[in-house]
Amino acid sequence: MGSFQAPPGTRSSALLETSCGYLLQELQMIWDEVGEDQSEREKVLLELEQECLEVYRRKVDRANISRARLHQELAESEAEFTHLLLSLGERSLPGRPEKMSGTLKQQLDSITPALRDMRSRKEERVNQFQAVQGQIQKISAEIAGQSEYDDSITNVSVNENDLSLKKLEEYQNELQRLHKEKNNRLQQVEKYIAAVHSLSATLGMESSMIITKVHPSLNELCGISKNISDGILAKLNSTVESLQEEKQKRLEKLHHLGKALKNLWSLMDTPYGDRYLFSHVIDLLSVSSAEVSDAGSLTLDIIQQAEAEVKRLDQLKASKMKELFLKKQNELEEICNKSHMEIPSRSEMENILNLINTGEIDHADLLMSMDEQISRAKEEASSRKSIMEKVEKWMIARDEERWLEEYSMDENRYSVSRGAHRNLRRAERARVTVNKIQALVDSLIAKTKSWEEERRKVFLYDEVPLLAMLEEYNMFRREREEEKQRQRDMKKVQSQVVVEQENFIASRPATSNRRISNKSLNGGFGNATPLNRRLSLSIHQLGSNSINSATQGISFIKEGKKVQGKRIFHRPNFSSQLRDETASVVSTFSGPLSP
Repeated sequence: MGSFQAPPGTRSSALLETSCGYLLQELQMIWDEVGEDQSEREKVLLELEQECLEVYRRKVDRANISRARLHQELAESEAEFTHLLLSLGERSLPGRPEKMSGTLKQQLDSITPALRDMRSRKEERVNQFQAVQGQIQKISAEIAGQSEYDDSITNVSVNENDLSLKKLEEYQNELQRLHKEKNNRLQQVEKYIAAVHSLSATLGMESSMIITKVHPSLNELCGISKNISDGILAKLNSTVESLQEEKQKRLEKLHHLGKALKNLWSLMDTPYGDRYLFSHVIDLLSVSSAEVSDAGSLTLDIIQQAEAEVKRLDQLKASKMKELFLKKQNELEEICNKSHMEIPSRSEMENILNLINTGEIDHADLLMSMDEQISRAKEEASSRKSIMEKVEKWMIARDEERWLEEYSMDENRYSVSRGAHRNLRRAERARVTVNKIQALVDSLIAKTKSWEEERRKVFLYDEVPLLAMLEEYNMFRREREEEKQRQRDMKKVQSQVVVEQENFIASRPATSNRRISNKSLNGGFGNATPLNRRLSLSIHQLGSNSINSATQGISFIKEGKKVQGKRIFHRPNFSSQLRDETASVVSTFSGPLSP
């Protein structure tokens, strides 16, 4: 403003160089011509200066605003670029100037292409997120059992603050997991549906109605996607379990009916033609629930037919009760005979038959009672099995022992004859078996005592106490060993006498020696031969009597009804005879040798 207060000449000369100077000069010429006073001129010039200042100020302000706007745009661009880099998870972008220089417009022009590229990449990334998140929502809704066309599925909100590839990969992994879960659920649904079809066919039910009752979408005729929610899977599982339970119940019922049919057929000798009509029911007895898969094999019609047949046979069974009772009785006696157990008394059975004839006994209770007796007999026979097996081995070993005794008494057993080698091998095997008899008997005694203590009853073998048989056999075996020892001592004495006789004959003169020798040979050994024959006979009697004594004792006790005071094994009393024979031999040979 001070410049305008300068002298007019000076100001005008400064303005001549510009258009404003020319205008001012023209204005002064006008003022001079008009004769405007100096104060008015100063006033007009002051107004002009104020107006120029305002114009400049407006221009400067506008320029400042423009510069500020450029700064703001540049800052916003840089901030947006940085935000996009962070949201996209990238540290830098090729093409972005690291250090910008130049004017604001130049800097803004340099960042605009990179920003445009980042915006394009952001839009593309957002679309990827929307697609993945949309599929995640859709599959999640299907798993949750929501409608596929629910509005909540189409509204996908993307968090634009985190559009990194890592986050996108997490969504993609979640999508893959959901795809896998969806496939697994579809497979489970198909598996359940297949199970429902199979079970329904087996049970004779309509599978489509059962499946539709669970959910209409599971029926392929509906044409909509299957519901795979947890609730549907639980319903399908419950449906399959209920069908399996129904299958098991029907199978158990047919098992019960099949067993009843078999028992009734067996009791009444039903012909094969009548049995063939229910052969499919009998075939189910040997299979489990998991093995039954034929269509129509467990329908209600089959069960009703089987029930009607069992009812018919039960009515027929009542008219044949006496025959059935006799069959049960024979079965019980067969079990008892096979295990050598005590058989129920005949008088009791005859009383039951009389009650059957008079109709004073309940048929069902009678059969149940007979079945219980048979069951108890089978159970006791099973408990006696291990002992009976050892008893059989003992019996066989006694037979081998008896044969070995007879074979040992045969003077021609070592002769070369047909079949002699087979007898020798059998004798070797028999000796091995006989050597094991004592251990077998001891084991039998221990097992029998344990059985009697457990059962609190006497173990009978054909109505004879088995322990008494075994103890009597042990006593007899000891006495037989003593008899054999006495026989061996007697043979030693006999051999010693013969040797002394031969020595005495050898010490005499030749003629007398020959005479005595001939006499001794003809007399002494001739006399010994009857003795040997008698010994062989006695030993043979001992062997045969001793081995057969157990059997004789058993039959004796059975026939005598357990007579007290009688011994089971009869020991042959010929020890005195052997002693007499020995004395006779000694006297025979010692007679001529006495002085």
